[in-house]
Amino acid sequence: MSGRIGQSPVRVDGRAKVTGAAHYASDMAVPNPAWAWLVTSAIARGRIAAIDEAAARAVPGVLDILTHRSMRGEVGDAGFFAGGGYAGSTIRPLQDDRVRHDGEIVAIVLAEGLEQAREAAYRLRIDYAEETPAAGFGSEGAELVSAREASGGSFEDPGVGDADAAFAGAAIRVAADYATPTQHHNPIELFTTTAQWEDGRLTVFEGSQYVHGLKNGLAAQLGLDPAMVRVESPYIGGAFGSRGSLTQRTALIAVAARRLNRPVKLVATRDQGFTIASYRAETRQHVKLGADTDGRLVALVHEGTEVTSRPDPYKVAGTQTTSRIYACPNIRTRVSLLHADRNTPGFMRSPPELPYMFALESAMDELAHAAGLDPIELRRRNDTMREPIKGLPWTSRSLMPCFDRGAAAFGWAERNPAPRSMREGDWLVGWGCATTIYPTHLGAATARVTLTPDGRARVQTAAHEIGTGTYTVVAQAAAEGLGLPLGKVLVEMGDSDLPPAPVSGGSNVTASVCTVVMQACEQIRARLAAAATEGPLQGRDPATLRLLDGALRAPDGAAEPLAAAMARAANGAIEVYAENIPEGLPPDSLKKLYQGKQALGGGLEGKQHVMAAFGAEFVEVRVHSRTAELRVPRILGAFAAGRIVNPRTARSQLMGGLIWGIGSALHEATEIDRRTARYVNDNIAEYLIPVNADVPQVEVLFVEEEERTANPLGIKGLGELGNVGTNAAIANAVFHATGKRVRELPIRIESVL
Repeated sequence: MSGRIGQSPVRVDGRAKVTGAAHYASDMAVPNPAWAWLVTSAIARGRIAAIDEAAARAVPGVLDILTHRSMRGEVGDAGFFAGGGYAGSTIRPLQDDRVRHDGEIVAIVLAEGLEQAREAAYRLRIDYAEETPAAGFGSEGAELVSAREASGGSFEDPGVGDADAAFAGAAIRVAADYATPTQHHNPIELFTTTAQWEDGRLTVFEGSQYVHGLKNGLAAQLGLDPAMVRVESPYIGGAFGSRGSLTQRTALIAVAARRLNRPVKLVATRDQGFTIASYRAETRQHVKLGADTDGRLVALVHEGTEVTSRPDPYKVAGTQTTSRIYACPNIRTRVSLLHADRNTPGFMRSPPELPYMFALESAMDELAHAAGLDPIELRRRNDTMREPIKGLPWTSRSLMPCFDRGAAAFGWAERNPAPRSMREGDWLVGWGCATTIYPTHLGAATARVTLTPDGRARVQTAAHEIGTGTYTVVAQAAAEGLGLPLGKVLVEMGDSDLPPAPVSGGSNVTASVCTVVMQACEQIRARLAAAATEGPLQGRDPATLRLLDGALRAPDGAAEPLAAAMARAANGAIEVYAENIPEGLPPDSLKKLYQGKQALGGGLEGKQHVMAAFGAEFVEVRVHSRTAELRVPRILGAFAAGRIVNPRTARSQLMGGLIWGIGSALHEATEIDRRTARYVNDNIAEYLIPVNADVPQVEVLFVEEEERTANPLGIKGLGELGNVGTNAAIANAVFHATGKRVRELPIRIESVL
């Protein structure tokens, strides 16, 4: 099976997944496991006044019940991930009698079987001394602080010039408030953990986007040498950021297994997943845009406020992106955090860009309408090859080619710009567009590549298959680097005993891991070429020899079969361990990688240039004139993301992003009881997402782009690109259809009545 970079082979893990051969965390077999069931708090703020365990312990098969009375001090601090530590939240359950948010773990029941643990958990009686919680915006007791203050001064709000004065004097002005809701990941695979001890060594089976981070963080919590911890996560049934950092449940299950001296398996329920893991933070944003009579920006103000937990300063901070997209001489931004009695939010696909680009791209559409300009023309007039804050050049920027390609395919020229001017029967028709952007992140990475005399290769790296096709693209990189058919490359990932790789977040893995794999392959090629001093390649320059189609080949056509070249260069297999630190990352990046502390480089925080993938999204919305029912009959995205390793998997990622963007605009919202600060629709029956009937036509176009600076392979990440801007494009289309501007998500029937 052919499958070099740029080709579209089917996924190498596809058969395993559809036949059930792919094992996820809950599938991992361990001998004689005990089962754990979480008991979570029924209040959002207060303390545990009393616990009555008698009825629960009377259930046959119950082995133990862990509470703060028996667990105090057993789990240490792993530090906050967003602050350089490991854990997605510093709230440590079962360490005292305090309750800090709805659904906090307050007890763990251990039993011989799952049903016995569940029954005992239902019989456990916990009495609370409840205090009035602050749910978020508008709640008494919530604490508002600036992101700069919350970060101890390390966070800087991007800005340049005097935006307020420029706005006051602008010929065309738009000022508006926008809101995005709390949203939860809801991956199909539930949050599960299995812990097993053997001879003092701990093995954990858990879906993770960063097995080295989980390993090192768990070791810190339990006071272990990291070498005594192993984390296995070969497949993940959805993550989207929810498995990017250590959660507090893992150490508790490890302690339970150590106490029982037998493996312990936990499969948390769907509703528990809403509170024991992270979510997308709720935001309120204010945007002011000022332009001259030609529609060129003279002022941009973007202020955002985000809900977080009481102790953790997690920030979305999408102004780092929105302040740099368009040419503008005067920019002011500010991010503030609202500390409330909630679990800590965290990374969710396109964490900063999705909520903040909704506000900016909606405001850009409002500005285009106020200026009497086509929305694409407004963006063209404000396009720039340098970001405006520091004047740094973009390594490549194909935003307007994306708009041109997308507009032609969508039929944008046929759009009547007047609101409520397009109609089909009882349906009001609206067309909207928006910019999408995602920074190009890169991380330090390592890999081991082994080539055997029979022409087979093994690639080992602790990267992750989060459903995006990582096994396939890594195999493609090795196939190209070694000149082998794809079927002769075996990729091993998702195990912390393998060479460390960066967190599977920030759309960095394809670029980071494929680069280091290609470097390892180049070292193998160089060894083979250097040994070609005799035989058919004698006298050729080793630097010109290439591995192709199972042979070492010279430019003049001379070749030596791989087996012969291997026999000349090595006694047996050739094994290479490669390490890579992308340009611009600090020298200690590899040290941090081995410690499981990840710092991605590149993107919009570069020192000499900025890097990002761009795109343009087009949406048709239909609003029923009598019932206000909303439909999206078609959506199209044109994207430029450097070199596309596998167009098949890339297209799937972008298509999924566009569909998720529809959900972000019209469906998704975690409802909160503001009186009790508790989630209401904590299930996938009432947490709405798009289904097939909501997505009739989705089209993905690739705009060719040559990227020379980001990395040697010219790859930009695109996994998170597709769902940025979609919500704004839909809101803009709703305005075009109805004449009503909706600035709060999700857009429901009542929004346009």
